[in-house]
Amino acid sequence: MQRTFDLALAWPRLVALILGIIAGLGFEPVGLWPLTLIGLCGLTLLIQRAPGRASAFQHGWVFALGLFALSLNWLPTAFTYQAAMPAWLGWLAELVLSAILALFPALAALAAWHARRSPAALVLALAGSWAISEWLRGWVFTGLPWNPLAAVLVGPFEHVGAARLLPWLGTYALSGLAVVFAGLWFLGLRNYRKHPRWLVLLILPPIVQLWPQSLAGAPRPESGVPYILVQPNIPQTELNDPAHFEQNFARLAGYLPPPAPGQKAVVLWPESGLSDYLRAGYPADYYADTYGADPALARARIARMLGPDRLLLSGAVDLEVRGGHAAGARNVITAIDGSGAIRASYAKAHLVPFGEYVPMRPLLTALGVARFVPGNVEFWPGPGRQTIDLGRYGKAGMLICYEVIFPGEVTDRAHRPDYLFNPSNDGWYGAWGPPQHLAQARMRSLEEGLPMLRSTTTGISAVIDADGRVLQSVPMHAAGVLLGRIPAAHPPTLFARTGNLVSLGWALALLVLSLVALRARPE
Repeated sequence: MQRTFDLALAWPRLVALILGIIAGLGFEPVGLWPLTLIGLCGLTLLIQRAPGRASAFQHGWVFALGLFALSLNWLPTAFTYQAAMPAWLGWLAELVLSAILALFPALAALAAWHARRSPAALVLALAGSWAISEWLRGWVFTGLPWNPLAAVLVGPFEHVGAARLLPWLGTYALSGLAVVFAGLWFLGLRNYRKHPRWLVLLILPPIVQLWPQSLAGAPRPESGVPYILVQPNIPQTELNDPAHFEQNFARLAGYLPPPAPGQKAVVLWPESGLSDYLRAGYPADYYADTYGADPALARARIARMLGPDRLLLSGAVDLEVRGGHAAGARNVITAIDGSGAIRASYAKAHLVPFGEYVPMRPLLTALGVARFVPGNVEFWPGPGRQTIDLGRYGKAGMLICYEVIFPGEVTDRAHRPDYLFNPSNDGWYGAWGPPQHLAQARMRSLEEGLPMLRSTTTGISAVIDADGRVLQSVPMHAAGVLLGRIPAAHPPTLFARTGNLVSLGWALALLVLSLVALRARPE
């Protein structure tokens, strides 16, 4: 065993890269969470053996490069759906993005290296530093907290695993706990020859992860608002093509039962569900592809489809007209009632860089960098988190697409919603992106204690209860409709009241414990 360690440590950067790739297999759709712990266990050893700060930083960076390069392999798929940039550029973009994101775990490895003299202190320092690094990754340069380590601890559908602790920890602290789990394996394997009782540490993470959920099988309330959630399975190549707009509407409308008086329901369609411009006041040529070339006719058609007692929540696009032309657009959720009236609207606040706008547009456009969403008009951000009171259809918190991946940024705490609605177009993201997206949506439900309904174009659409369990779903690349009643919300959780402050508090506690361990048993 020692000879194997010595041989591996002779090539630390290569070993770090391999360990990172192994750790990436813990994320969906593979979901082998023990491999993530094995990878982190190996990284902890590399940090401990690193001869200096630079080496520790490099080990952490190369490890994270492998982790992100594997788990973000869906990103190049987005480049295949637009003609402005060559498809091969997607692989380069993924590698560059992975290299940038890897800087944050590298900083955590560097910070933890200073506690290397005590194995226990090293584990605690790495856990606390990793939690803080993920918090930084969530907001620096607009943030991209995709695939936090915590996501590997989310169990499959009806089982939530150690993620049941999210209401009290938050995502970033749960990521720190994942590092602690790996550290228990590191300490157990390091010391079991001296004291066999150290092997007890090896079984603690599986016990926590696999412990039966206390609420499994609990009765589900049937008093919530009825819903009709549609996944139309519209291919990305057809979604924004005017030649398919009428066919796409027919697909979505075809899943609705005929309207009947007194049968209340909220109808949920995905992002980009409505291709028509529904608001009046735009120049006439902008309505060329709208039903009947008239927003009033388009709304009247929707009203006939709904009937008097149903409300539609659907993704759509609004324009911002200045001087007779569209100066900008907004990615919105529009609420339309059975009379064809627009009851409310939510505009996406956290836009996707290079997806909905191009940062430093004059420079990057000159270099040939375009955005993925078709059109020449850039999207403008909305005002931020909102709870929209829909009357007898409940109070809805709105999140469009990847807004759901940001911990602590999904609800208006002063006006707590009854449920969250997350329409999304995941057709860009290949085979690995949609299940990863769903896992992160489940984490938001657990943190906030709120049910969530996700309607997507191609999957995975789902109804998630306030305990993070997937109650219903439509798989990828299938069309379907989900019928039921919106699950009940829990009272506000600790995380719902404090946000990411609770995660940072746990992270600081880990760092303080690391200092205590370092002073108590230096090695």
